[in-house]
Amino acid sequence: MAFWKLAFNMKWVSAEQLRLAVKTESNPFGEITEAQYKEITELDF
Repeated sequence: MAFWKLAFNMKWVSAEQLRLAVKTESNPFGEITEAQYKEITELDF
């Protein structure tokens, strides 16, 4: 998660792009959870 937090804070990825890294039923290979997404972006998944 540290990488994704850094990437978001440095504006290397947008919140919309970060959604692609969230592990879901349709994306079982995601790297972060929905809770981690909210922690990083302060937005609900």
